[in-house]
Amino acid sequence: RLVESGGGGVQPGSSLRLSCAASGFSLDYYAVGWFRQAPGKLREGVSCISSTTGPTFYEEYAKGRFTISRDWGTVTLHMNSLSPEDTAVYYCATDADGWCSTTWTEGLTFDSWGQGTQVTVSS
Repeated sequence: RLVESGGGGVQPGSSLRLSCAASGFSLDYYAVGWFRQAPGKLREGVSCISSTTGPTFYEEYAKGRFTISRDWGTVTLHMNSLSPEDTAVYYCATDADGWCSTTWTEGLTFDSWGQGTQVTVSS
């Protein structure tokens, strides 16, 4: 089971750190993706990290502001310079193949999903 944590309500320009952890096992050998879904919008990819020391990928809007990393068997998404447009429920998901596929943003290669954590950016 995947569990996201770290969401909350912040002001524009703030930072948040989201964490994705698995019950009973390490995420080190999985590719892990972060996705988000805003009210009334489709789910979209945020970032993906391949297994162990594999490469990382970001959607254009996340480049330079968000950083995905591995920390002791979990995966963290550091988000800086948040804006109201970043308001959404953020989900993490795992791909047992261990690699972020070329179509990772679609989410179809990920087989386990967390329940999500709400991020609200508002003044």
